[in-house]
Amino acid sequence: MPLLEKLFGFDARTMTVRTELVAGLTTFMTMCYILAVNPSILADCGMDKNALFTTTAVASILATLVMAFYAKLPFALA
Repeated sequence: MPLLEKLFGFDARTMTVRTELVAGLTTFMTMCYILAVNPSILADCGMDKNALFTTTAVASILATLVMAFYAKLPFALA
């Protein structure tokens, strides 16, 4: 798993792929929550709900990818 080691700092001695996948799925489900809640809250101020959904998704994707590939930290940001 040299590719996983290079990209994410995966250490096969202390980590398993299954555990990491379950953690990733759990984080993804948590992030789905913010995609529903954030636009609903801000739409009460008169902003377009569809634009807020897209903006929240794009900002979350970019911030999480920067954290994953540049900082090599397992944090999801929204």
